[in-house]
Amino acid sequence: MADAPTVTEQLASDAVRRHDPDARGFASDNYAGVHPEVLTALALANGGHQISYGGDVYTAHLQDLFRDRFGPDTEVFPVFNGTGANVTALQAVTERWGAVICAESAHVHVDECGAPERVGGLKLLTVPTPDGKLTPELIDRQAYGFDDEHRAQPQVVTLAQTTELGTCYTPEEIAAICAHAHQLGMTVHMDGSRIANAAATLGVPFARFTSEAGVDILSFGGTKNGLLFGECVVVLSPERVRSIRYLRKMSMQLASKMRFVSVQFEALLAGDLWQRSAAHANAMARRLADAVRAVDGVTVSYPVESNAVFAVLPREVTERLQKRFRFYTWDESTGQVRWMCAFDTTEADVDAFAAAVAEEMAA
Repeated sequence: MADAPTVTEQLASDAVRRHDPDARGFASDNYAGVHPEVLTALALANGGHQISYGGDVYTAHLQDLFRDRFGPDTEVFPVFNGTGANVTALQAVTERWGAVICAESAHVHVDECGAPERVGGLKLLTVPTPDGKLTPELIDRQAYGFDDEHRAQPQVVTLAQTTELGTCYTPEEIAAICAHAHQLGMTVHMDGSRIANAAATLGVPFARFTSEAGVDILSFGGTKNGLLFGECVVVLSPERVRSIRYLRKMSMQLASKMRFVSVQFEALLAGDLWQRSAAHANAMARRLADAVRAVDGVTVSYPVESNAVFAVLPREVTERLQKRFRFYTWDESTGQVRWMCAFDTTEADVDAFAAAVAEEMAA
């Protein structure tokens, strides 16, 4: 029987680097690589055998870590990705005839390929919003028909923190939504794919605008803040949530080698890595917004409250810029584009891009 490989042999690989590690774009924070501290954590969790499917010591420790951040009743369930987290969480707080109220721009509505409806079996009741944020008054546009057997029953309000438009709810705004939803007998879910960016903007602990504000269940994002893969479903009100262990498995979100998901969140949350990475990305977005506002003809669409900048450009300028830097057109009809910054975006990256915007606008 052959001996286990040595450390030197483990580092050897036949894989080849096939990209330029210095390349940067502004299309998505998902484009960024893995934070070096997270890679170190993954290496620490490697080697030896650990119980699979969440029975490992890293996942056990994760429970205490999230309770420190969100409160003693918190339960955490690591999953593979954000859509999986949202679908699993929403299934756990709805009946088969249940409906979910969300912003018209919400990720669950526009960017999950119908997964909440087709996989989760849920009806999404959308509300137009001027800035991506729900309010009690906007929720009331869909919060009706209770006990009407002809209508899918509104049972959940889902809000994104930060929103798909880069805006950020205040703790008071979330508390008002939660109080209103609970008064109507509904549960509140938060899509927190960029929750770290929100906490960094607000300058408050996670609990201040989640558990303390009345949020019942949360999708906690890590991939957009430097993780290799993985998100978490965080149960904040156990009495409102049912059968999530089974739903996670049924939704194909139960990782066999879960220690490698859990240890990444330990690296993120045990210290201040989450805050350092998110605050830096936010700062780079503000730097970019300040620079392009000075360019004649460029309009920044929304307040820059996270790591996203939305702007309106002439179509021909966008097309030329996209040959130099990757980014997405958000609304073809208006010419609105989206620029995202990440934990590894540098001031030089931002300045080079802003200069390119100015050059193309002048041309």
